[in-house]
Amino acid sequence: MIKLRQLDTASSSFEADFEQLRHWSAETDAAIEGRVAEILADVQARGDAAVLEYTARFDRVQAQSMADLQISAADLKAAFESLPPAQAQALQAAAERVRRYHERQLEACGRSWSYRDEDGTLLGQKVTPLDRVGIYVPGGKAAYPSSVLMNALPAHVAGVGEIIMVVPTPDGTRNPLVLAAAHVAGVHRVFTVGGAQAVAALAYGTATVPRVDKITGPGNAYVASAKKHVFGQVGIDMIAGPSEILVLADGSTPPDWVAMDLFSQAEHDELAQSILLCPDAAYLGEVRAAIERLLPTMPRQAIIKASLEGRGALVLTRSMEEACEISNRIAPEHLEVAAAEPHRWEPLLRHAGAIFLGAYTSESLGDYCAGPNHVLPTSSTARFSSPLGVYDFQKRSSLIEVSEAGAQLLGPIAAELAYGEGLQGHARAAELRLKR
Repeated sequence: MIKLRQLDTASSSFEADFEQLRHWSAETDAAIEGRVAEILADVQARGDAAVLEYTARFDRVQAQSMADLQISAADLKAAFESLPPAQAQALQAAAERVRRYHERQLEACGRSWSYRDEDGTLLGQKVTPLDRVGIYVPGGKAAYPSSVLMNALPAHVAGVGEIIMVVPTPDGTRNPLVLAAAHVAGVHRVFTVGGAQAVAALAYGTATVPRVDKITGPGNAYVASAKKHVFGQVGIDMIAGPSEILVLADGSTPPDWVAMDLFSQAEHDELAQSILLCPDAAYLGEVRAAIERLLPTMPRQAIIKASLEGRGALVLTRSMEEACEISNRIAPEHLEVAAAEPHRWEPLLRHAGAIFLGAYTSESLGDYCAGPNHVLPTSSTARFSSPLGVYDFQKRSSLIEVSEAGAQLLGPIAAELAYGEGLQGHARAAELRLKR
């Protein structure tokens, strides 16, 4: 019997119960923070030697030099060619869809633009890709070829000059599907290094690993802490927390489908969160029964059970409108609208990493092959941040070309404000360009 909590928005204790459900501390253990700081400083000081030492200690891979930890383009291609045909076709199909989506994204928001005022002054924005980025791909408890595609392809579409991938290979075990994904996604160089030492190598550079401009990709607590520490030296995408799914249901989707969708995030780890919001009490009971029936069939049932009991919930709402309101308060990473009329409710949903509309749109399709990026904001950060995209691998420079006529218009305005701030140099620089 699974002890999955059930909340009712009509209950007087709902607000307190809801806050307890939402609570998750993003603070990193002090011991982890201290150890990460030591590793970063050591790699910054000793470079390759430190990376080799930590790789031997943590991943149990003995390498004489960094050359032993680098995978050639030929090896990546060989890994792809070694895949079973069905797997190779699936990888290529997923990559094509992800690439096509991000190409549309580039067209929509990734181009330079400019215009001229009536006086001839040119104003605009110049969009340029980053020169070099590092992508971190987890490789410990599980391997994630999908993470390779989701990080490398938008960088490629954005026009990044060089993509450096790091992936841990505990005990020297290299996952061919991950390497094949790197080949398909156009990764330029791959190092079999993980953990805080890999983040440090990318951020500071070593004799072998080139310094990058930005680091993206998920990792464990050590990786997250290291990314936080090096931010400022390099850019980062986000500090990701445990995975989340919120299903907003009207009772029209088969209960087994919704139960399995809740499992799809719960199976990541014990801290993952799966929540169902629905105004139909009988339907919540049907989903609970489906959970009880299906859980014993899941290979990762222990993890799913711990996740659902620790952070999961079935929530009875007064209406679908109220369910949408609660969803906005949660601002989930993945939001499924399992409803007969999903487009009726979508306008009410303001905060989510990705919104999956309709009964047939399982979150897992977005994880692998729908097209949009699966690197999404977690822990309610969807209130102010966005999925990983082409825009994360570009930067913007303002363009200003003031005409002689424009200087006569703008000069007095700038001078007046500069004198008000006590910055006479600013004011005089503008005034010198005024006609006497």
